[in-house]
Amino acid sequence: MPRMAELVFREATVIDGSGAPGFVADVAVEGDRIAAVGGAPPGAREVDARGLVLCPGFIDTHSHDDGAFLRHPDMAFKVAQGVTTDVSGNCGFSTVPNEPGREYMPGDISGPGSSWTDLESYFAACMAKRPAINNLMLVGHNRVRAHVMGLERRAPTADELAKMRGHVARAMEQGAAGLSTGLIYEPGRYAATEEIVALAAEAAPYGGLYVTHMRNEGDRLLEAVDEAIAIAREAGVGLHISHHKAAGRRNWGRVAASLAKADAAHASGTSVTLDVYPYTAGSGPMWQYVNLSAIDREWAEGVMIATCPDYPEFEGRMVPEIAAGRGWTVEEAVREILTSPRGREVICIHFIIDEADIETNLRHPRVFIGSDGIPVLKGNPHPRLFGTMPRVLARYVRERGVVPLEEAVRKMTSAPCERFGIAGRGRVAEGWFADLVLFDAATIEDRATYAAPKQEPQGIRMVVVNGQVAYEDGVHTGAGAGRMLRYRREA
Repeated sequence: MPRMAELVFREATVIDGSGAPGFVADVAVEGDRIAAVGGAPPGAREVDARGLVLCPGFIDTHSHDDGAFLRHPDMAFKVAQGVTTDVSGNCGFSTVPNEPGREYMPGDISGPGSSWTDLESYFAACMAKRPAINNLMLVGHNRVRAHVMGLERRAPTADELAKMRGHVARAMEQGAAGLSTGLIYEPGRYAATEEIVALAAEAAPYGGLYVTHMRNEGDRLLEAVDEAIAIAREAGVGLHISHHKAAGRRNWGRVAASLAKADAAHASGTSVTLDVYPYTAGSGPMWQYVNLSAIDREWAEGVMIATCPDYPEFEGRMVPEIAAGRGWTVEEAVREILTSPRGREVICIHFIIDEADIETNLRHPRVFIGSDGIPVLKGNPHPRLFGTMPRVLARYVRERGVVPLEEAVRKMTSAPCERFGIAGRGRVAEGWFADLVLFDAATIEDRATYAAPKQEPQGIRMVVVNGQVAYEDGVHTGAGAGRMLRYRREA
């Protein structure tokens, strides 16, 4: 009598993550691995998957969930959209290195109550919470710089640079995938190119990456791409450009030229990949985008307030609407919001991206998908926190036909796994980790909107993480089977 598998999907349409056409097969899971693809033995539990797609779990290549693994270990906003692995520590912001009790930025997860100091102890703290999904980390330049020299606007001394390099090297030794930067943010904006090269070079011995929120995504986009390529080339590492866009109406359409630069660098030996989120609005800490002495009115008129502790009644409203209601100018509204006692905790949503540029990005073979969601669940968060992956599959695959389903799945599974050194994941194949998503391609859809962002998607039937069912038909099981992943090492 054949051995019984723990979980078997019967007659699923398997899209295996490689980009190849889907095929109908049975898939068996035993322990944390895929045991069979094709014919499968009887299962202790059998799932009728006829008419449904079974594919690898989705990889969110651009998350800010470092703190969420401690604050919200159920990761409900990610599991429900089929995400089984996050790449965290983006835009130069990471939880390591850490001095317990020290607050590095307003609202930082590190502060009173934090206990970890490095990546290993952070991972241990996360695992103690039994996280629902897997986490791979980058080490953030903003965090490293703030840890060593605070928010000072100057070049590091030789001793400070050596200390920063040591923190990056330690994180790489402990399994980080590379160095991330956020060069529009404080304190990263104060760093010269040479400083970034020196730190990114610490990732080179590990085959790691330089992952960047570039110095400019608007008027000087192409210069910023040149700088990013030069950093990666001089440091001897691969380059990944975060949330690729051309911000501001006057720059719309320039992603084509930006992608051409990436292609030329890639062809000349500096490997380049990118990611995109499928929305026309970005989001982030509002104070980082504003010069209070010269407020950009055009930008401010396209801003929605997501989280505002001092004025919760502003959440979910556009700045011009807020200004009109209070008898303020748009500039006065921005100034009042940001100079209030907790103004540095304000998160905004800013409408700065062209829909056509999103589609241009999605068609490019080396562009992956990242939510860039900020897991602050109070207020009115950007809908990308809840809807990114289903939105790609519904809007850009089924409705608009921008990319075929198999290619979209590849961009969300095997391709980012290969790039970010996520070993043994991203394919539906025997012996690979059983991170799986079962969904209905005809009905999958994001339901999160700017007006009502905290809505889980529809059409996802089941999510499996390391062989355990994490989500089924709208119910989070609490399995807590997620793991902390290390670059190019199996969990």
